[in-house]
Parts: sequence; structure tokens; C-alpha cells
Amino acid sequence: MKEFVRYIPPIHELQRDARFSTLTQTYGIDTTEMSTILKNIVSTIREQLLNGCWEGETPGSQPFLEELFQQTEYELAQAYQFTIKRVINATGTILHTNLGRARLSQNAMDHVIQTAQNYSNLEYKLAEGERGSRHVHVEELIKRLTGAEAAMVVNNNAAAVYLILRALAFQKEVIVSRGQLVEIGGSFRISSIMEESGAKLVEVGTTNKTHLYDFEHAVTEDTAMIMKVHTSNFKVIGFTKSVETSDLVDLANQHPSIIFYEDLGSGALYDFSQHEIGEEPVVSDVIKQGVDIVSFSGDKLLGGPQAGIIAGKKVLIDQLKKHQLARVLRVDKMTLAALEGTLLDYSKGKDAIQTIPVVRDLLATKKELQIRTDQFIDRLTQQSSGYTATSREATSQVGGGTMPDVELPTVIVHIKSVSMSAETLANCLRTENAPPIVGRIQKDELLLDLRTVTVEEEDMMIHALVSIDRMMSKKL
Repeated sequence: MKEFVRYIPPIHELQRDARFSTLTQTYGIDTTEMSTILKNIVSTIREQLLNGCWEGETPGSQPFLEELFQQTEYELAQAYQFTIKRVINATGTILHTNLGRARLSQNAMDHVIQTAQNYSNLEYKLAEGERGSRHVHVEELIKRLTGAEAAMVVNNNAAAVYLILRALAFQKEVIVSRGQLVEIGGSFRISSIMEESGAKLVEVGTTNKTHLYDFEHAVTEDTAMIMKVHTSNFKVIGFTKSVETSDLVDLANQHPSIIFYEDLGSGALYDFSQHEIGEEPVVSDVIKQGVDIVSFSGDKLLGGPQAGIIAGKKVLIDQLKKHQLARVLRVDKMTLAALEGTLLDYSKGKDAIQTIPVVRDLLATKKELQIRTDQFIDRLTQQSSGYTATSREATSQVGGGTMPDVELPTVIVHIKSVSMSAETLANCLRTENAPPIVGRIQKDELLLDLRTVTVEEEDMMIHALVSIDRMMSKKL
């Protein structure tokens, strides 16, 4: 094979090939970058020839050139495509952590695009013509929606917890019920975050039962804070007891130096319990009970971007804003724009709130989903004879470590292909379709839950299923 090395065309000759300029134009790169990629491919082929392990076409032949440029195009496609891709979520899990959690509202997205494409008054007071603070852009909306005296935003709720503990309880004691020492995704634990913050954890009660007197007996001169953690990603049932927020507020008020902080986690601004969906505390209701400070996520039940929202008494929020970590943990203009757009939807009332995809999908009824599912099956079976499809009642999950005990009644499309296994079909939908489609597999059937699928995406899914069936039929 070594003798064929001399038949590999030099780079300057490959540059004159029409395919060189075509690929350069297609991928929008300059000739220098294109030449570098070609040199790397040629170098690899040369090494394989010298080692006697080249299995491709014979160098110098026309098929070799075709193979060389095919490999070049493959390398270009890999190098110049986005790794974060749009995905159609047909799992029915609304806050699917692996698929990006909350889908943003149109109002939020429009605001993000406008803010990203232009200069903005991110830290500029237009009326005064002087430097301002980025905190002001969502603070008034958060205050209006929660009833808090003040508010600020950091990059996620774990950061919010860390900042609050570090700034308000450094080297002081923080009392927490053992039943609330939760672990969130990625093995991040409240106890570990507290240790990193410099606060001293004081555990009280037991896993299943904690009483008010447990907190009362734990108060010392070194106590800076009583912390309540909402167990949003699990639920303990049976022989249990926890202390109500109002009782902990009263206890903290008996000690002027003690702050009562409630980590609400999921961050519901809308009362889903009125629709018999879970028992998630509404932020404004918690604030009304007199807590000093709360924190919650932006990309869970609130339905906005990833963010940690802190709300509460102005004197405490002002301390947090001035802390050195506030700059480390601050959010950028696009997160603020997305959050502002989402919060404006909430401020406009019930109709606007239901334009937020998370809220809309949570409130979708089984009757609505049955109609959509039946129509989807009719359209699919009319366009392709390669599938059998039925609808069956099931349940959807909220996801994102939120409402773990809630099962949303739904209707799911069960699809079975006549020419391929459910695993093969699911793999094709994920890897050979743009955008990728993610569903579930059960007993060699593909399951698609339309709760998390838009009407536009339904069309895309049907087109993908029909195309895959035709492709497989040709192979057979």
C-alpha cells in the first residue's frame, strides 16, 4: 500500500476541484479553513496507507476523490453544526430536565430576540442618563406578583440558596428539619450547599416527623436563621409531621435576630390546586404569612428561563445585592428578558397566563388530548399503511423534580410498525430526523404523548413517521 501514497493529490490540486469551492460556499467557511480540514483528512489517509490499514478506494482514482470529498463533507457537517438542537418532546413530561425543562412563551421569546439583537438599557437609566442596575428590570414585576418588598435574580435556585446562606448566615447556625435535607439533580444536597456557604447546619426532628418544639429547643445565641425547604422532588406519606410556615414565622418573630427563610424550589405563581393539580404552595400566599425571604426556580412551574428568584424583605434583599457574590451569580440580559416576558404574561391575568407553555400543558384536559390523539391517528394511518396505531388512557408526569406525586390524566398514541421494532423506529426518529423526536418505548410499541407536542409539531411527527416507513420499505 505504501506505493500508493504518491498518488494522493496535493492540496493545491484538490483546491482546484469544483467540490472544494462548492463545500466552501455551502458551509460558509474560508479557503484556509477548508484547506486545513482537507490536510487533516489526507494526513490520516497517508498514515493508514503507510501502516497498511487503508480500506478505502485506490488513491489516484476517481472513486478515491469522491470518497475524499465525502469524508470532507462529513467532517464539515460535524464541525459546523449546532450541538444544542431543537427536539420534539413527545414523552408527555412537561419539565423534562434532559430536554431543557420549560418551553418559553412567545412573549418571552420575542423579548429575548429584541434584546439580543440590539443594545439595551440593561444597566442604564434612560431618564437620568446615568448608570443603573440590572436588578430593576424584573424586581417590580416580582414584587407585584408575590407581594414581596423587594426581589433580585441569580442564575439558578441553588445559587440563590448559596447566596442567602453565605450572606445572611455565614459562620452562624441554620436550623433545618432532617426531613427537608433534600438532594436535587446531579447529587447537589442542601447540606452540602450549606457547608460550602460557611453556615452551620443544625438538624432537628427525624426523617418523617419534626415538631415545633424541635426548632424551639435548637435556638441558641448563634442561631442566624430558621430554614424551611419545600420537598418538591419527593413526598413522604404515612406517619409524618412537619411544622407549618406560620408557626415558624411566629417562632422567628420571637427572636429579632433570627431570619426565617423558605426555599420554595419549584416556584408556583399560579394556583394549580384550583384545578386539582397538586398542592404546590403559591409564592404570594407564602409571602403573606410573613416569611422574611424566599427563593424559587424560574424554569420549573413558573415556566420561564433558568434563574433563581429571591424575594422578601427589602433590608435583606439590599444586603444580598451588595454582597460580592451577587456579581458572580448574576444573570445576563437574555435571561432577564425571558424572565421579564414570562412575568408580564402572569401580570396580564388568566388568559395571558395560559399562553405560557408550562401552564398550558399542565392544564390540558384528557378530553382535549383524546380529540387530538384520535385526529393524529387518523391522519397517520391515512398517509401510511406501515403502522398500526391506537389510543390508550395513561398519565403524564410534571417532571423537573416538581409535583412528584401528581399524575396528569392523558391519552397516548401507541404505534407499532409492520417493518421494524419499536427500538429501531425510536432510534430513527431521534437520529435520522430533523428535528429529533423523543418518545417512549413500552412492550415493543412507540408511545407518543401529545400533551408536550404543539399542533405544528404534530405535522412534523406525521411527516417523519411516513418518511421513515417509506425509507424502510425501500430497503426491504
